[in-house]
Amino acid sequence: MQKPVAFFDIDGTLFRSSLLIELVEELVRTGVFPAAAQVGYTAAHAAWQAREGTYEAYIAAVIDTFLTNLKGVHYGALADVGRRLVAVKSKRVNRFTRDYVRELKAEGYMLIAISQSPKTILDEFCRQYGFDKVYGRMYEIGPSDCFTGEVIDEYLIENKANIVKRVFERHPELTREGSIAVGDTDGDIPLLEMVDRPICFNPNQALLDHAKRQGWEVVVERKDVVYRM
Repeated sequence: MQKPVAFFDIDGTLFRSSLLIELVEELVRTGVFPAAAQVGYTAAHAAWQAREGTYEAYIAAVIDTFLTNLKGVHYGALADVGRRLVAVKSKRVNRFTRDYVRELKAEGYMLIAISQSPKTILDEFCRQYGFDKVYGRMYEIGPSDCFTGEVIDEYLIENKANIVKRVFERHPELTREGSIAVGDTDGDIPLLEMVDRPICFNPNQALLDHAKRQGWEVVVERKDVVYRM
């Protein structure tokens, strides 16, 4: 019997923040990254907080800061910071997606996480919620176990539909029938288009507009209230 599968975006969908943002902040706080690294995204963060800039511009600035400062950092230093971060913040999740993950796990679904955050910290976080496979950004490590600053297989993670295709190609025991995906931004549209039941959770405006045109399910969580649009 083939097994059903559910794909989850993580940042903003399950985790209430971004694992990458939290990781960069902690790398700066602990001195792994220089304090000056924050300059790379402070203005973009302030503009987003004031609703004068976009979240996409903010996260792009954080990604650029991460890549700029990653070169030469020992893998163990980043992994240690990631483990401590997850230990403190892993419970900061949305109620709907947290409970839905548990429900689908109990129903026998294979759970797959897909995120633009580094796979090192994703593995730590997703393990606590029972995910079977985790796909995230991977970074090249040199012979001294230090990061080179290069991204591995970037073409694959840039478009989440590529991950879905790979999953079904490599796992014939999985079925597309009854497949589910949950995402929160227009960057998740390629993922959502690949499954039987796309769910747009706390969507940004671009995803909401697309969901309305496609007739996709929209779920919104505010404080302790969850409702469907």
